[in-house]
Amino acid sequence: MSDETTTEEPADAISSAISALRERAAHQGPSVVADAEASEALGVHLAVNTERQNLRVLEALLFAAAEPLDEETLIGRLPLETNIQDLLAKLQAEYAERGVHLTEVGGRWRFETAADLADVLVEVKQEPRKLSQAALETLSIIAYHQPVTRAEIEEIRGVAVSRGTLDLLFELRWVRPRGRRRTPGRPVTYGTTQAFMEYFSLQSIGDLPGMSDLKAAGLLDARLPPDFSVPDPTRSVEPDLLEDPLSDEEAHAFHVDFMDGDDDPDGAA
Repeated sequence: MSDETTTEEPADAISSAISALRERAAHQGPSVVADAEASEALGVHLAVNTERQNLRVLEALLFAAAEPLDEETLIGRLPLETNIQDLLAKLQAEYAERGVHLTEVGGRWRFETAADLADVLVEVKQEPRKLSQAALETLSIIAYHQPVTRAEIEEIRGVAVSRGTLDLLFELRWVRPRGRRRTPGRPVTYGTTQAFMEYFSLQSIGDLPGMSDLKAAGLLDARLPPDFSVPDPTRSVEPDLLEDPLSDEEAHAFHVDFMDGDDDPDGAA
């Protein structure tokens, strides 16, 4: 009898310990799973809240800006890990059916009124300054032929370009001195500005209308010379047309000297 008692007691103790461990595991298992699920749910909740906050910040920055903002500027005001392209796409989608749309213009972003509401806004829209025929022709030549010098503009138009014509385009901030041509005399070259892109709602200079678009709009004579063509503003610049960019100081100095000239604005076309 004493041998049986000695043999069974350790077995009972081990069984009891195993049962106790199993019971504890049974009680702890659901709790661990629940904690993991709760933690995951909390992480998703925090991620959603963070994205919404970033969208709100992005929206506020664009609304408060006096001019379109590029992605680099926007990223500087948001957390480093922010995916700015994803945020812009989501914000753009949110405004797709509203009276104000988020649009990209010249690589920058801004809010603007929906195009289909133009009729109801026509009375409150600021009337743009009317350009003369000479100014329109000069602006078109610069836009399509840039970088272009004053002498080249005059050669294309067939008449001299008055200081007043370029002065007006400078005043509107649609034209700027780009650089100096790498040719004898180092003439100044002209090109369009970011303000030009924004005013005409162009994402890139390549969005300028081509010959077929101009014909469809009635802006080209139906009887054009056989060799007539509309230049591609995105073309590669030929080696003999390369330029050295002007620094901000040089551009400003050139503009001041240009504006101080005493040419008669009405003395030439």
